[in-house]
Amino acid sequence: MSEFQFHIDESAGQTKLQQLVHSITEAISNGKLKVGEVLPSVNQLSSESGFSRDTVFKAYNILKKRNIIESAPQKGYYVSSESFKVFMLLDDFSAFKEQLYQSFRQNLPDSYSVDLLFHHYNTGVFRQLIQSSLGRYSLYVVMNINHKNIDPILEKIDANKLLILGMGNPENSKLNYLLQDFGKSVQECLAEGLEQLRKYDELIFVYEEKSTAHPVETVSAVRSFCKKNQIQFRNSKQLNQLEIKKGQVYFVIRDSDLVQVINTCRTKQLTLGIDVGVISYNDTPMKQIVGGGISVISTNFEKMGELAAGFVKNKQKIREILPTKFIQRESL
Repeated sequence: MSEFQFHIDESAGQTKLQQLVHSITEAISNGKLKVGEVLPSVNQLSSESGFSRDTVFKAYNILKKRNIIESAPQKGYYVSSESFKVFMLLDDFSAFKEQLYQSFRQNLPDSYSVDLLFHHYNTGVFRQLIQSSLGRYSLYVVMNINHKNIDPILEKIDANKLLILGMGNPENSKLNYLLQDFGKSVQECLAEGLEQLRKYDELIFVYEEKSTAHPVETVSAVRSFCKKNQIQFRNSKQLNQLEIKKGQVYFVIRDSDLVQVINTCRTKQLTLGIDVGVISYNDTPMKQIVGGGISVISTNFEKMGELAAGFVKNKQKIREILPTKFIQRESL
């Protein structure tokens, strides 16, 4: 029988049941409990931990449902498979981030548990969440908070256990990453829609650096594309300062701006895709149907989730810039 030492982290803010489940899964992922080893009986662990028999029994049942432990007559409870607890920190909750997470979760075995948190581009929150997670997880999947560099707090995590998503300039070659290209790839996507874009008199890129975390380099990319192809370009910081009229095509980052363009077109009886064009950044299921379909420039977030899950399962290095694609729909 394993000499399992129960560890309570009072600062974790967890229930007793959560503490017990975490303690056992952490011991398995760290190799302190190995496959085949027998766990303490319910009575023994209750006595040693000070938790009730009911709490211990519930914890064992949770681990059995995750296929991490099994029980057998004459043997009791024993470790049946390896356990891995994953820390996943995304920027915010949105439709395409939900696609990412669902794909990530679906491509992991049930024995892998995932704690999902959000930093909302708040540097203090980001660093606090990382700091409090140190040493508590087998692997870390983090959506970076800045496109120009990797936040120094991430240096406290073993580079082999860390995967950076979305934004970042990983100068440290040891880092694993799945990043997006917000510059050249945007120009290439716009080039695919050049024939449709030429139907309009002016391309208006709605972007204000303070109101979105989207990297500013996209502004230069769109401006360069328009200059090369002799398309009139304007960068507008606020959509409500514009008069939406026939002959314009709008490239929007925020979904709130997309909604405003669509509503204004309806009010003015302007036909989307004929009188006024729209391109949105980041695809979602809703954009496939609203207004007859919104044309988008987007990374495949389901693929990002799938590749992130592959890193977690295989523990192999991955360094990729994911392709960005143009999807033409009725709005252009």
